[in-house]
Amino acid sequence: MAALLGLVLVLISLPLMWKGVELISVGGSWYYALAGLALAVSGGLIAARKKAGVWLYVAVFAATVVWAVAEAGLRFWPMVPRLGGPLFLLLPVALIAPYLGKRGKAGGWFAVAAAVVAAFAGAGVMAFRPQGVVQNDFAAVPGKPAHEPGNDSVYYGRTPSGTRHAPLDQITPANVDKLKLAFTYNTGVKAVKVQEDQNTPTIVGDTAYICTPNNEIHAFSTSTGEQRWVYKSNAEASVFARCRGVGYYERPAVQAALPLLADYVAPAVAEGEVAPEPVAGVDYKIDSCDARIVMTASDVKMHVVNAKTGELCAGFGEGGVLDLRQGMGENTFPVYTQTSMPTIARDMVIFGGMVLDNQSVNEPSGVVRALDIETGKQRWYWDAGSHGVSNDGNYINRSPNVWSTPAFDDVNGLLYLPTGNATPDFHGGHRTPELEAVASAVVALDLATGAQKWVFQTVHHDLWDYDVASQPALYDVPDGKGGTIPALIQLTKRGQIFMLNRLTGEPIAEVEERPVPAGNAKDEWYAPTQPYSVGMPSVGTEMLTEAKMWGMTMFDQLQCRIDFKRMDYTGEFTPPSENRTLIWPGYYGGFNWGSGAIDEDRGILVTVDMRIGQWVQLVTKAEDGQTFNGKDFHAGLAEQTGTPYKAAKANFESALGIPCNEPPFGNMIAVDLNKREIIWSRPMGTLQDTGPMGITMGLPIPVGMPNVGGPLTTASGLTFFVGTQDYYLRAIDTQTGEEVWKSRLPVGSQGTPVSYVSPENGKQYILFSAGGARQHGLKGDAFYAYALED
Repeated sequence: MAALLGLVLVLISLPLMWKGVELISVGGSWYYALAGLALAVSGGLIAARKKAGVWLYVAVFAATVVWAVAEAGLRFWPMVPRLGGPLFLLLPVALIAPYLGKRGKAGGWFAVAAAVVAAFAGAGVMAFRPQGVVQNDFAAVPGKPAHEPGNDSVYYGRTPSGTRHAPLDQITPANVDKLKLAFTYNTGVKAVKVQEDQNTPTIVGDTAYICTPNNEIHAFSTSTGEQRWVYKSNAEASVFARCRGVGYYERPAVQAALPLLADYVAPAVAEGEVAPEPVAGVDYKIDSCDARIVMTASDVKMHVVNAKTGELCAGFGEGGVLDLRQGMGENTFPVYTQTSMPTIARDMVIFGGMVLDNQSVNEPSGVVRALDIETGKQRWYWDAGSHGVSNDGNYINRSPNVWSTPAFDDVNGLLYLPTGNATPDFHGGHRTPELEAVASAVVALDLATGAQKWVFQTVHHDLWDYDVASQPALYDVPDGKGGTIPALIQLTKRGQIFMLNRLTGEPIAEVEERPVPAGNAKDEWYAPTQPYSVGMPSVGTEMLTEAKMWGMTMFDQLQCRIDFKRMDYTGEFTPPSENRTLIWPGYYGGFNWGSGAIDEDRGILVTVDMRIGQWVQLVTKAEDGQTFNGKDFHAGLAEQTGTPYKAAKANFESALGIPCNEPPFGNMIAVDLNKREIIWSRPMGTLQDTGPMGITMGLPIPVGMPNVGGPLTTASGLTFFVGTQDYYLRAIDTQTGEEVWKSRLPVGSQGTPVSYVSPENGKQYILFSAGGARQHGLKGDAFYAYALED
């Protein structure tokens, strides 16, 4: 046994020495090489049945403990790869020690072995408890909603304000454990290939409206799930097919009362005479669609159907369908497509589009257009600072797009756009001042005309794909004098939270311009400073170091440390270069399209973030011949035609498919909008349905995973969330962050829940889609509705 143990120790020491020397060569820690050398000697001595090998191993273990605490303190997850392996090996070393060299008393060594077992038992208990929890005192000081929320959920953020707050209180922290599945609605459509189910339902009265990944529209009862109708668009899938929601419009009563043109019957006339026109001076409706559902499909077409029947509204576009490629130039599809819910404002449908990242400097325009909801005729457009009325086909190529969802303030007549950057992402020497001025920003437009009112830029000359992905949230915050300030709260991929006066664009919470480093890429220039929201808390923005690299074992942690040291990284704005450059926070976020929720009754912003880094490398040629394959344009090698470089990029993760940064990889965080401080922060998501290399571990370890989708707050003080990588609907106490209830689901979700009270039975429901988590191959086709049991 001694020979076998000694051999194991020597074999383990070899990669530690080999990779440890490599780490030293790039300026990293000497620990691994020295520990590997000592381990090899220890193994040799133990194989020779010399007790000195045991004592040497004990010394190495003691030194490892000191080194681990010096690097990571006493935090649990950083200790796992540092001490897990050495502690495990201490057990056989202690058990064999009494039988080596001169025989002595075995009791002490057996006590060490027992202590090791106890330590692992304690670690097992710790692993199933949330780590890194932040909990601070809180006293509610509510502001004022920008829009009255009502019962319906007609917009992507429930109201035009984008706050995702339901003013409903039947379901409370005291009775949430009585929630039961009320009904399930199955669409019969599961996401395939490039499709994703990321739908947020639209609720109007007794009907829910949803869209599927292949762009069908379904209507069903909000109390029973009984299907009302289905509309099949037969849309061609783009390379990034999603349908995050549908818009709803209802004619004002005075317009709905107009006679229908199709019902006009011309009076009889004699042969050869011309029938008179419809009665002069009488207004007519073009079609019978008094209430209509609007969907932007992945093949760049808009479909408008009757909300009561699902039939196309004949007066819109060409028989109810409008080709949105008009005026966009050649080769628009599939490089340009729609992914987000269209915004219905007054009698207009407003939409932007997603432009496929990093293909060329001449990709389609990111123009935002407003169409007449009745006819589809263009009212106005906005494009990189210019705006107009007619569709003249002269939109600006490669201009910053709005692929996410705007918010609007109807009273003040302002529309707020979260913009992307000018394509491609990682080289911007070709960008014009007009493109730069509105990129990665919040842009306020006149709702009626599209005229630009103000711009607040969250990143200058964005070279990191830090486009603004979250919907702006409108909420009047306390001014400290008994009144309120009309605010816009903008989450960003950077983990920065900006609070602006939504009428002027001026910061309410202080913003500071800080110097950032410049690079040396060909034909490139660099912004000297970047904006930091110092008056609001930032989330997941701590500077990475070699010591903050992580792995499940000491081996993958060691490789992550080597990879980190080989990359360029001087902070958040390390410029891309011909060497691998670390992007942290990564271009997935921080905060992504799921956006946040604001508990309007308590003044709490609830957010969910991702903490996974990416690397990018500018390459002058495709060394391996790899090109964009249409499967994942966020990874691999992108052409960036028209710049000096292609861009190679991928997640910064180990060979096990685990992020190289320390856990948590995703948190839920609550911010007091009065004090502008974090109230609580907790890891969100477990390893129940995921794990290294895609292996399902089946362990509810709350490590905190990257999350997709948004939260929903309610007036009773509950936050509902379903976008974790494990398959649960969760209810969180909004004031404390404690999980008060959860329900197991058959598949995961990337959706955002909505809540409503059914007019048919007076019950409050929680409704959401569960079409499968992105990281797992298991897909679903269901919408689940929960209500309190009778």
